[in-house]
Amino acid sequence: MHETRHSSPLSLEDTQATAAVIMSDTLVASRFLPSNDHIGVTAVAFSGGQGKAGVDAGPDSLIKAGLLKQLKDDLAYRIDYDGIVNTYADVIPESDPTVDNMKRPRACSAVNQRLHEQTYAHAKDGRLALTLGGDHSIAIGSISGVARAIRERLNKPLAVIWVDAHADINTFETSDSGNVHGMPVAFLTGLCKHDIFSWLKEEHMIPSSKLVYIGLRDVDSGEKKILRENKIKAFSMHDIDRHGIGRVVDMALEYIGDDIPIHLSFDVDALDPAHAPSTGTPVRGGLTLREGDFICEAVHETGRLVSMDLVEVNPKLLAKEGNADTWEVAETVRAGCSLVRCALGESLL
Repeated sequence: MHETRHSSPLSLEDTQATAAVIMSDTLVASRFLPSNDHIGVTAVAFSGGQGKAGVDAGPDSLIKAGLLKQLKDDLAYRIDYDGIVNTYADVIPESDPTVDNMKRPRACSAVNQRLHEQTYAHAKDGRLALTLGGDHSIAIGSISGVARAIRERLNKPLAVIWVDAHADINTFETSDSGNVHGMPVAFLTGLCKHDIFSWLKEEHMIPSSKLVYIGLRDVDSGEKKILRENKIKAFSMHDIDRHGIGRVVDMALEYIGDDIPIHLSFDVDALDPAHAPSTGTPVRGGLTLREGDFICEAVHETGRLVSMDLVEVNPKLLAKEGNADTWEVAETVRAGCSLVRCALGESLL
């Protein structure tokens, strides 16, 4: 597979003039970035963290649906994007056998190490790092790169709000599937370590005390034990049913603290399959699209968002005869675009 290059890459030069003239009044002043309108985008076509083909086409589908154009034209962002949907073919090994119950571990490590450098470069230069995936294993690289830059620039830890049906905090010892997309949080918090991921240093990690889950409803027994033993803050769909999404988000933000930069890692399977059916591991009983958008809007309103992942859009999973124009695919892509726009300042009024 070769890298996809879009015919009209959006660069700083392409967008600066427009942004200087049109400034959206919905963009909240950033507390930790030098400007509130500058995004660095990395498109990650990687599916090796799990076993279903097609999620590598997620970023291309989001971009072709107009996501970056919407951010530029409607929200007046300056966008640094090289026009490449990265496949990382040059670093993926030909042979990648299972090691210690981890499937395709060398590919997962190599891709994440490269992505770490890409998001680090954006965050180091003060851009909000937006990563479009791909499966959720890519959060190892995207989050660690930003965490490294935040520590260097601000001497602060990075908080993570993980919105997902799944906890993704299995270790290679507790995982039933061996898929690395179920392990990124364990690696990022240092609860799971392996020589194959030796590039992931302690200063790249996130403290478990600054991690909050929203939307959990399909958590493995081993993960439940990890969450309880490490006292990790998690709000399940039960909590959302009891308190409402507004109160849950308030509690999540209060728990993190007021003076900490935030990374928002959003798996579209956090949404109910009615709103995002074309994803690899859908679970009924999830967030409505409006609840998902609300989470993103509320995080934006803090002024503390410094980076975001949008992952697990799989436009090929429910496509018919290779065509992506089914309602399931269209609805999932539309939902993904909506979540990103809301996190970056789109508002209802």
